[in-house]
Amino acid sequence: MSTLRLDERKYMILQAIIDDYITTAMPVGSRTISRKAGVSVSPATIRNEMSDLEELGYLDQPHTSAGRVPSVKAYRFYVDHLIKSVRLSNVEAERMHEHLNQRSSQVESVIRSAANVLSDATQYTSIIVAPKLGSLRIKHIQLVPVAEKTALMVIVTNAGIVKDAAISIPEGLDADHLYAISRMLTEKLADKPLEAVRQTFAELLRDAEINRRLLGEALNVIERKLEAGDSTDIVIGGSANLLAYPEYHDVGKAKSFLAALESRETIRKLVTRDGSMEINIRIGPENGVPELSDCSVVTAHYAVGDTSGGTLGIIGPIRMNYNRVISVLDFMGRTLSEVLADRV
Repeated sequence: MSTLRLDERKYMILQAIIDDYITTAMPVGSRTISRKAGVSVSPATIRNEMSDLEELGYLDQPHTSAGRVPSVKAYRFYVDHLIKSVRLSNVEAERMHEHLNQRSSQVESVIRSAANVLSDATQYTSIIVAPKLGSLRIKHIQLVPVAEKTALMVIVTNAGIVKDAAISIPEGLDADHLYAISRMLTEKLADKPLEAVRQTFAELLRDAEINRRLLGEALNVIERKLEAGDSTDIVIGGSANLLAYPEYHDVGKAKSFLAALESRETIRKLVTRDGSMEINIRIGPENGVPELSDCSVVTAHYAVGDTSGGTLGIIGPIRMNYNRVISVLDFMGRTLSEVLADRV
């Protein structure tokens, strides 16, 4: 059994190798490391240390004559022990904040904008998941006539998220009747969780003066829109960004990556976060999606009013710039919560 261990010099060399590989995507040799500022050991000594790091599982050697590349184990060690916190510049932070503040008053529009800001700031692929639908509550309901026997039912939640669906209405109900029903439903259902909404509908259905078929359709729409997730609660930005990196020049890898992004089930699995951590980092195979085993996923939390909030994340190559990504996600999580607080 090996008695090798990571001492201070190995720490220094491992960090230098990872930092260089993140930047260049090229195998790193001992001579490259010896030229870096702060490294005061010879290339021969560095080669010995790199051999030890390879034996310990922190480095791989793609080809016999090539330099080394960090392993997944190395990136995990880097993230857990060697990563350094960096702050966004005041200019960049202010620009990102202003961009979100200028968006529409609807939460969905702000989230779409935030996904673009995240992908632009990191040059990776961003994912933002809206608040869990089960935690949403109705703020306002409006029935708008669109045809003789059809109305558009618009549901606005306490998180500013708008859901709508066509609904059949009895013959003879004009705009004034629909407005009165909308007002009644809003008064009865506002700020109630879904289970309480069902109970309220049960009580309303006992009232003979209210059209039961219309109420039944309205309840079906509310349950369908607020209880079951759909594709609109996940926003992806910069889907093609990763294709610019050499890791994804391979057509097979590129197709696999883009196909994985099309699967909402895959995306939900990627952004499922550890509730005990502000920032959650899954490196390569740790993300649990075989098609994305060459990617890392970093996620953070944001709050929306009194709901449980949502998740924002970044997908990038394993050699992603973790310092940069963590700083951007931390800032965007706080900023998104702040901006959305004014819209609920």
